[in-house]
This record gives sequence, structure tokens and C-alpha cells, in this order.
Amino acid sequence: MSAQPALYQVRADYDARTIVVYQAYTPAVADPAVRAQRFVPPFSFNRMTWIKPSFRWLMHRSNWARKAGQERVLAVRITREGWEEALSQAVPTTSDPALVARAAVHVQWDPERSLRGAALNHYSIQVGVGRGLIRTFAEEWVVGITDVTPQARRVAELIQGGQAAKAQRLLPPERVYPVPVPTGRRLLPGTGSGTGTG
Repeated sequence: MSAQPALYQVRADYDARTIVVYQAYTPAVADPAVRAQRFVPPFSFNRMTWIKPSFRWLMHRSNWARKAGQERVLAVRITREGWEEALSQAVPTTSDPALVARAAVHVQWDPERSLRGAALNHYSIQVGVGRGLIRTFAEEWVVGITDVTPQARRVAELIQGGQAAKAQRLLPPERVYPVPVPTGRRLLPGTGSGTGTG
């Protein structure tokens, strides 16, 4: 019997020290960030920034880097220490509104997406880094920024051309990330028991 993905797992491209998260921006924000290899103005340090370890989910969100304001897709490599610090402070957006309002970090789970954008039966995590941590994220956690817009657009072309197998080979190598068990339990929406976040 084939194993089904657990409903709530963090899947990411990561190594022993770092993890890759994705964001989409205008060229005005993306170009200086790529040059500096960190986020610099006009990147906003005054509002929450959302980071997503799922490439496919961000492709769905940005329409493969074609949505206005999201024309450039960045692969942002951050320290695992920073990522786990964010998760340790995170509150699911489905929690009590007063608790969410006070939280330094928000977590939202959305259906993972297929290459063609269909909702799958398991979820992908989004992490909203609040204003109190944005400078730490930008200046201490980020270790490198790569513009992967050409890769995104090439994958989209292959899909549109009916070459899904070739497109699949261009996707980043995402696998289950070992979230610390106590943190993983707190990140789950609602009141369920553990579902493989650890």
C-alpha cells in the first residue's frame, strides 16, 4: 500500500545548516536584495513578511512569477537556527484572535499544490515573520538570495507544453523537515494530535 503524505508536514530544501524559503517581489525589491544578498530598502521592515518553503505553493500564489507585484521569485536561504526560532514563536492563524494579534510570528497552513495548481490533500506551511523579528530575519538569518525566476518560468513553459516529467525534474528537492516535536504540536491548526510535523 502506498504511503500518503501526512496532512501537516514542513517540506523544504535544506541542508545541515540552512533551509530555503521562497518569496515573490517586484523587481524594485528583488534586484537590490539579490545584489546585497540580504534584504535592503525598498524592502519593508515595517510589516509582516511571509516566507514559504514550498516552491510549488509559491508558484501557485505568484502564477509562476506572472502576477503583478510578484514578478520575481527569490529563493532565500536562511539558517535553520533562525527558522526554528521563528517556528518556536509562531501561533497558528486559526488560534484565538487575541493570541494571534500578540504573536511575533504567524503560521498558516494551505493546501499544497500540484504542478498544474490543483489543491492536494495535504498542507503546506506559510510563516509570517512579524515586525519585531523582520530585521533579525533580514540581517542575521538570511545567508543568501538567489533569483529563481528563470527556473520558475521554464517550469511553467514545460507544463504548458505538456512536458510535466521534464518540469518535475527542475523542481527543488523538497523533503520532510524535522521540526522539533513540541514546536510541531503547537503549529497544528485546531486541536488535533500530532500528524508528522516532527
